[in-house]
Amino acid sequence: MQAKTCIQKLIILMILMLTVGFHLLSVNAALSRSTLSRDIKKIDDLFAKTTLNRKKILAKPIQKARPFTIVIDAGHGGFDPGARGKFGRDEKHVVLSIAKKLAQAINRHSNMRAVLTRDGDYFVPLRKRLNLARKGNADLFIAIHADAYFNTSAEGASVYALSPHGASNEAARWLSKRDNYSELGNVELNKLQDRSLELRALLIDLAQTETIKDSLRLGQAILKALNKVSSLHIKQVGVAPFVVLKSPDIPSILVETGFMTHPREAARLANPLYQQKMALALWLGIQQYLKHSKSSATNK
Repeated sequence: MQAKTCIQKLIILMILMLTVGFHLLSVNAALSRSTLSRDIKKIDDLFAKTTLNRKKILAKPIQKARPFTIVIDAGHGGFDPGARGKFGRDEKHVVLSIAKKLAQAINRHSNMRAVLTRDGDYFVPLRKRLNLARKGNADLFIAIHADAYFNTSAEGASVYALSPHGASNEAARWLSKRDNYSELGNVELNKLQDRSLELRALLIDLAQTETIKDSLRLGQAILKALNKVSSLHIKQVGVAPFVVLKSPDIPSILVETGFMTHPREAARLANPLYQQKMALALWLGIQQYLKHSKSSATNK
């Protein structure tokens, strides 16, 4: 009897243990399901956020690097014909044609942009040409002209950069007109703590010095390229106080493509095929300058 009672007690105890065990398993399963549900919800939320952020990233326009900008200034125009050659050939038409062909060569490159100060037969004041270069965020400024001389045997191309005299005059102009020029070489002059004339004069002088050096390097590269398609009137880069060269922080040159007063050279300059050769020579010179500038910057 006692044995039977013990067995019954054991059976009851086992039943209780099994019941508790099943209960615990149920609780654990419920907890696991609950945890799993929370984890799944977290994953869903994270995926939703990631997808939303991805859509936002895809929808946001990619900021492209600013293209390297070359402002091309075809001289004269409109009421100002420039140099006049035989048979009614005018400098203004010749240089505009060369400028357009150069712009086409530049614009074939996705990371470069050409801006013309004029694209038709009209006159643009000299200072406005400079302002167009600044508004266009010019990295280089190239003025294209054709020469004239009383001696009709004078011929050949030449290149000019700003003279020290022209630079000093322009520095004085910048100082006297400081309210009109708030930025110099990416330095906002009006936001400087020290806004004294002395500091501004120093900054302008530093900018001009570097700009003239770059202008001379650009001019020399273009002279070398021009020598392959034309004779050279001056074999080194000349200096002159031309107004269009006076941007203190934009390397600038003026190219005389030849003499309109030389009969044979005037005829060549009026020829579209020769104009194309001149434009390509200018473009090759620009490329050589940029290649040299890039390698110099890398080696510093």
